[in-house]
Amino acid sequence: MVDRVQEAAETERLARRAANLGKDDAVALSTAGIAFTYVLGALDYGADLLERALALNPNWASTWLFSGWARIWLGEPEVALDHLARAIRLNPQDPQIFNAQAAMAAAYFFAGQYGEASSWARAAIREQPVHFIATCVAAASHALAGQAEEAAEAMARLRQLDPDFRLSNLDDFFPIRRPDDAARWADGLRNAGLPP
Repeated sequence: MVDRVQEAAETERLARRAANLGKDDAVALSTAGIAFTYVLGALDYGADLLERALALNPNWASTWLFSGWARIWLGEPEVALDHLARAIRLNPQDPQIFNAQAAMAAAYFFAGQYGEASSWARAAIREQPVHFIATCVAAASHALAGQAEEAAEAMARLRQLDPDFRLSNLDDFFPIRRPDDAARWADGLRNAGLPP
């Protein structure tokens, strides 16, 4: 974002409009739900919109993906893994499968399964070499698994993708609710070499 305050306000305006006008539209509710969770950090409201979207159309893979992300941020990695597995089953040939793979990596990271997290992050990076979140998960997972060389390599890639990324602006990239999860995320990235 260039102007976080202005852009967040515009996102909220549009997401509220989508949710109000699209009360019976899974696409509108799903899109509003991910905007509220990711951009605005309104995790409970966004997750509620996503649940409503799933009730309207339980066969739309994107909603399961968005709901998986919301569950990660809410501190429910096991639920997230289930939602993400459904997204992949519903759309296994998705040309943007790397987004689901990155989400699986994040869910495994917050479940404390760093080997699985690294594996899913590698898969996402193979599909999309500049995937920022997958690279973050790779760096943090390797660091917490004691794989210093791999963590340093991932951090070097991450610093190329965004030289301004720091521990001090970590909250701008990932709206994590539980303090323990936020601390583990920061520790992993700090141990991988992310500057303050």
